[in-house]
Amino acid sequence: MKSLKNKTVVITGASSGIGEAMAREYAAAGARVVLGARNGAKLEQIAAEIRAQGGRAAWCAVDVTQPEECAALVRTAVDTFGSIDVLVCNAGISMRALFDDVELDVLHRLMDVNFWGTVNCCKYALPHLQASKGSIVGISSVAGLHGLPGRTGYSASKYAMTGFLETLRIENLKKGLHVMVACPGFTASNVRFAALTADGSQQGETPRDESKMMTPEEVARIVARGIRRRKRLCLMEAEGRATHFVKKFAPALLDRLFYWFMAKEPDSPFK
Repeated sequence: MKSLKNKTVVITGASSGIGEAMAREYAAAGARVVLGARNGAKLEQIAAEIRAQGGRAAWCAVDVTQPEECAALVRTAVDTFGSIDVLVCNAGISMRALFDDVELDVLHRLMDVNFWGTVNCCKYALPHLQASKGSIVGISSVAGLHGLPGRTGYSASKYAMTGFLETLRIENLKKGLHVMVACPGFTASNVRFAALTADGSQQGETPRDESKMMTPEEVARIVARGIRRRKRLCLMEAEGRATHFVKKFAPALLDRLFYWFMAKEPDSPFK
């Protein structure tokens, strides 16, 4: 895929953060974008702004934990633009709590959104992506490469996403389907403020310095480059590349480094 121009790109979690940045960036590059998220009013606003700037956009309010709503998102894309070339499974939530303290409902919620949301969207989009020899992109995390302490449910859901997408890639080796797992580092987005605490409430603020994080726009551009190059794994910054490398040769050292790194967070759950 040399360019996203005239390609239909379906993006979940498109009402804010990385998803919104992707919708705006890709529409500006000539793609036909289809926005999905629970906040229909925000999607309508973003789509209208894209159209006002000469872009092509459609939207569908969707809770990715509901299969029938994911099917409706796919129908919106096909009915509006005739095909699907790229599916970006970006909808996700995070958490911050020790497993000792977290309620099991929180972990189920993480799996429902991050893992099952990806599965649900892929199930209905797959025939169209096979027909176009298109791309599936899962927005994972460094937490999907190595267990991230204080984020058991988040890491588990991202590992599950990776395993599912890698298997989907292998099943479709003869069908021309491209599958990429993208792993941003810490990114300044609303996901961090909405991260769930031990009892399932939103933390409301991030313990990290947002100014030192990747921006959603940076992530969007790197993912687009990965789609064009049909990469398997898209690592975006030094921490992610180092994690991928060190895990191969010194996983026990990586355990200690991750513990030390996360224990430095303000108000860290580690005693």
